[in-house]
Amino acid sequence: MKLELAPLSIQAFDYHLPESSIALHPSPSRDASRLLVSKNGQISHHHFYDILEVLPKNSLLVFNNTRVIPARIHLKKPTGSTIELFLLKPLASQIATQLTMESQHVVEWECLVGNKKRWKEGEILQQGLRIGDEDIQIDLHWIDREKNWVKITWNSSHLFAEILNTFGQIPLPPYLGRDLDEEDQERYQTIFSKELGAVAAPTASLHFTQALLDQIPNKGHQSTFITLHVGAGTFLPVKEENVANHPMHREQLIFSIPMMEAILKHEGPIVPVGTTALRALESLYWSGVYLLEERDIPKEGFVLAKEFAYLPRAKSFTVKESLEKVIAYLRAHGQEQWIAETELLIMPGYELHLCDALITNFHQPKSTLLVLIAALIGDHWKEVYAEAQDQGYRFLSYGDTSLLFKQ
Repeated sequence: MKLELAPLSIQAFDYHLPESSIALHPSPSRDASRLLVSKNGQISHHHFYDILEVLPKNSLLVFNNTRVIPARIHLKKPTGSTIELFLLKPLASQIATQLTMESQHVVEWECLVGNKKRWKEGEILQQGLRIGDEDIQIDLHWIDREKNWVKITWNSSHLFAEILNTFGQIPLPPYLGRDLDEEDQERYQTIFSKELGAVAAPTASLHFTQALLDQIPNKGHQSTFITLHVGAGTFLPVKEENVANHPMHREQLIFSIPMMEAILKHEGPIVPVGTTALRALESLYWSGVYLLEERDIPKEGFVLAKEFAYLPRAKSFTVKESLEKVIAYLRAHGQEQWIAETELLIMPGYELHLCDALITNFHQPKSTLLVLIAALIGDHWKEVYAEAQDQGYRFLSYGDTSLLFKQ
């Protein structure tokens, strides 16, 4: 599917981000982070523990409950050289990643491979590890060296999640430029993280404490959980001059029928917590449109192409029509979850369907996440980011956050 999207220069999303503005470590407590609120062009400053007070009445908070896996693996060869694997996603994309984490004996993943030239075709890498009283051998084989597809096998009934917890490391964002420490084990996960499969945290949710979650209904709001397994591509800078030409990364999203029904029943504002939740919600809408347009679902699984939302259409569909179609499809096929992959690119000119406001951190220059912010609030992002820098806000994954109302 090819479509010529309107040219949009990435230079329009550049700003100066000094290293001193990047938060290298989390704040002492999750909800003590600062909170910038932008509504109708007006900016105000708060702390995150005020978030439930500044939200519109009867907001539906949509959280991403993905959990970061220890996706970084270091393997030492007998020659002394080190091979580094970064697990990106399972090859069986039509299966929820959290189910792949429950596999025994064998898994197949697409990876980034560091020092790849030292790992020859046909060569098996081996790693020994111990879980409890059991000695286990891990073997790593090439499936397709050109595509970086790797098979991992082990001589034990332990689940892959247990294996990975023993010899993998949680990957921190590359711009932090430091090794994982003990504090990160807890603070680079949301307190409600559940479904294993992300290689980066949905960072806007890192600010929520259990006390805040418990107060949501008492403050007149509601909440629900979706799953989008955040991929490493979220950190890739846009290198194309035209944003529309950027090869968007794929991320797996998973929606349950009760979650979709909660959205359909809700009558107040919808507030995704983080760009990942927003991307997932919008991808869900277009999934329904895909079905309403009577397009076939491939046997290998559905992938929402980045251009799909921008195709010319004779008819538009409501959110209600779209979500009801997805629910009807699942019930007709005896399925409980909508599992798909998305390449959706959200940029200025895109019409948001399932977002009235967004809770989000401050993002890197020339990133697809900043482009998404511009789709939400237009060029006002420049004023927001300049104000945040002037007021000493901390930027990026461990930084402060914002509540941005759609313009």
